[in-house]
Amino acid sequence: MSKLNIGIILGSTRQGRLSPQVGEWVKSIGDQREDANYEIVDIADYKLPLLGEADASEQAAAWNIKLASLDGFVFIVQEYNHSISASLKNALDYARDAWNNKAAGIVSYGSVGGARAAEHLRGILGELSVADVRVHPALSLFTDFENISTPDAVFKPADLHLTNLNGMLDQVLAWSGALKTLR
Repeated sequence: MSKLNIGIILGSTRQGRLSPQVGEWVKSIGDQREDANYEIVDIADYKLPLLGEADASEQAAAWNIKLASLDGFVFIVQEYNHSISASLKNALDYARDAWNNKAAGIVSYGSVGGARAAEHLRGILGELSVADVRVHPALSLFTDFENISTPDAVFKPADLHLTNLNGMLDQVLAWSGALKTLR
């Protein structure tokens, strides 16, 4: 049986974002496991305008092709005003069928570990027929990052997150494999 393809979705497009550091951490742990093909999928690369405001047929087609090639997802979600970023919501809305019957894990960060953003994302994923897994690494801006209020912010996760990350990846792979039979 071939390995599953898991996309690590960077949920922010803003300048100075921290999601690439968190995404690279998830990918490095995933790659060490050697149980799936993990890849970073940066929504910023797709240059999706606000849904309905411009012709984005080319960008939307590329986005949907990428999503369709994946068996499951890990969302890197930062909390903005108690929710997900507008760019992530917009990217979610640009696809429908490409999300269906796949599994997702969430790695969030914020002042309270990004918990409110993760909960909002769970509701959206349910509408898109994405099964989100229970284990959820929640990173604190206060203890898992250094120099957070400067352009030199560095992600330094506490060791305890490794257990949660591996548990989440275990669940994403199990559910992604099971849901593949429905697609």
